[in-house]
Amino acid sequence: MEIETKVISIETIKPSSPTLKSQQKHQLSFLDQLAPRVFSPIIYFYSSNPSIPNSRKSNHLKKSLSEVLSLFYPLAGHLVDNLYVDCNDGGAPFVEAEADCDLLQVITNPDPKKLNKFIPYKSDESQDFCMAVQATYFRCGGLAVGLQISHEIADALSMVMFASTWSAVTRNGGVGGMPIPKFEAAAYFPPRDVSGFIPSRGTMKEELVTKVFTFPGSKLSVLREKYAAVGSQRRPTRVEALSAFIWNRFISATGAKAEPNKIYDVRHAVNLRTRVDPPLSVYHFGNIYGLSTAKPAAVDEGAELLQKVQEAMKAVYDGYVAQLKEGEDEHMQSMNEIMAQADKAELVSFTFTGLCGFPLYEADFGWGKPVWVGSPGFPYNNLALFTDTKSGGGIEALIHLRKQDMDKFEADMELQILINKD
Repeated sequence: MEIETKVISIETIKPSSPTLKSQQKHQLSFLDQLAPRVFSPIIYFYSSNPSIPNSRKSNHLKKSLSEVLSLFYPLAGHLVDNLYVDCNDGGAPFVEAEADCDLLQVITNPDPKKLNKFIPYKSDESQDFCMAVQATYFRCGGLAVGLQISHEIADALSMVMFASTWSAVTRNGGVGGMPIPKFEAAAYFPPRDVSGFIPSRGTMKEELVTKVFTFPGSKLSVLREKYAAVGSQRRPTRVEALSAFIWNRFISATGAKAEPNKIYDVRHAVNLRTRVDPPLSVYHFGNIYGLSTAKPAAVDEGAELLQKVQEAMKAVYDGYVAQLKEGEDEHMQSMNEIMAQADKAELVSFTFTGLCGFPLYEADFGWGKPVWVGSPGFPYNNLALFTDTKSGGGIEALIHLRKQDMDKFEADMELQILINKD
């Protein structure tokens, strides 16, 4: 069914207190400068709570957003030339809308493409502000809170940290006792001249198909044991095992073969906060992540791929962060080489990122925890975004593929067995 939403109001929410003069220029870090030029979207869906009318929810969200923006002051500013954020207290757009359907019609077998109705802007839409929100009210009394933050200033963990703080401020009625975010990434990863880097490369102009696949925890446990038994260096994590499986089924379904002019790689986004010495806290805000890159052969089975993935993960510990921190150019050169290979169709790559282990389902604004957390995805091909299922143990994979590849991947029998709940 088609879903329609009607915008009923648009306003700009400004911080409740002015930003200090000493904080009015938030310097982007080197990793911020290399981040994708997209608006990262996440949507929290809430069941009806008749004891709190929509008008009160609206007032609570706006008031608390104003208060939390005084803590996360760069989010109320404007980006300037991939260099810094002008923390001018300009504010964040806050859109309110009404949906012509009930909540269950959206979150039952969700279609990521339709979730774009619950965020204010397209993910690849060029904007110079840093954050936007949309609150959408359903006929049944349910509510969707769609949050978008520029990837230029925040990674997934920073985004979830903001949402968790905002919901806690709404629930508790103020910012008192809230952890203070640390905007210090540029001190660890100093900005550089990245004029030769083209961040928009890799985005897809042709239509992609994005679908949600749910892998039950029981099936993931079996998969982990299977890979551990056939020679993995150690028992793989859920994310390692599932990413190896998805890559294997993608290669099998699309009929990829080992070709001398083809380069294959599997990338995982890796949180660098725990890899800095001394480690950074979860409250360090920014793009503080790196990519581990394994280079399997097209014919590698799960165990061979897992070994290469685990070695690549270990390499992120062994000198990777120091190299970034010291300002060597190898990282940017490597990224440019990868993009050039992709442009020439020499590269067959798959990227895995996600929010597993993050407190997505703890975002309670005062009317209960979310019944589902979803995303419409990104304009990138061969990308999988992992999140925990609400019940825990399982993983929801938001997978982006070209249509012809998705048709083959979705029909794969081994995939169907793994997503079948029995």
